Amino acid sequence: MNITINGELLNVDRKALVEVLQSFGAVAPFAVAVNSEFIPQSQHGNYVLNEGDSVELLSPIQGG
Repeated sequence: MNITINGELLNVDRKALVEVLQSFGAVAPFAVAVNSEFIPQSQHGNYVLNEGDSVELLSPIQGG
């Protein structure tokens, strides 16, 4: 299945969002949006990706 993560086209063999994030190397804390829709962390385990989905993985930026 082809999806895009942070602008990078990837072919993945998993559909569960949490599994795709783990295989991508996501390290908490982070926020996730699929097709520009925020997905709460409580739903990561149940969320199923579809062909062509666009995933944005956002890490907090510290500053002052």
